[in-house]
Amino acid sequence: MTYLRTFLPWIVFAVLPSGSWQWAALAALAVAVAVIAQQVRAGAGFDALIMELGSAVFFAVLAAIAFADPRSGVHDYSAALSSATLAVIAGVSLAIRKPFTLGIAKRTTPREVWGLRPFVRTNVVITAVWTAAFALTAAVLAFVAHAGNAHSTAATVIQVAGFAIPMIFTARYVAHVQAKAGLAGR
Repeated sequence: MTYLRTFLPWIVFAVLPSGSWQWAALAALAVAVAVIAQQVRAGAGFDALIMELGSAVFFAVLAAIAFADPRSGVHDYSAALSSATLAVIAGVSLAIRKPFTLGIAKRTTPREVWGLRPFVRTNVVITAVWTAAFALTAAVLAFVAHAGNAHSTAATVIQVAGFAIPMIFTARYVAHVQAKAGLAGR
């Protein structure tokens, strides 16, 4: 559920009609701000909000562009730009040694394991996979947009795969690490 909440603004933007992309960007911004506010009230720290804060900035900029020029060429590349932005946010979180998945994992993990090397290492690996998936998705979506199919079923399938594959990896990798550590079922 925590990943769903983290990526809710992106999901909102993806499912709203592309013909009204400025309103979709504004709706995604509103959702991002609401998620941040809710998480701050719940006591989430910066490391738990890296993706949410980056999402709010992206959608604020995208909404400004979309309202300033609804026919902007940015529209056709908005899916690719979304994935590229996610890759940058995830990559920066690795570079500053605050993998974005660490903040998410802390929401459901006992405080006493937060500083343990295996916990941190697991989140570095998971964040690296998400970063690679976002970067690959961005590249493929840019190619699809350049071919004139930005708002096609293929583009939608690529976007879904760009989230589904790292999500499946995350679940399986965490289960593997927990089993290896003898923590499965605890």
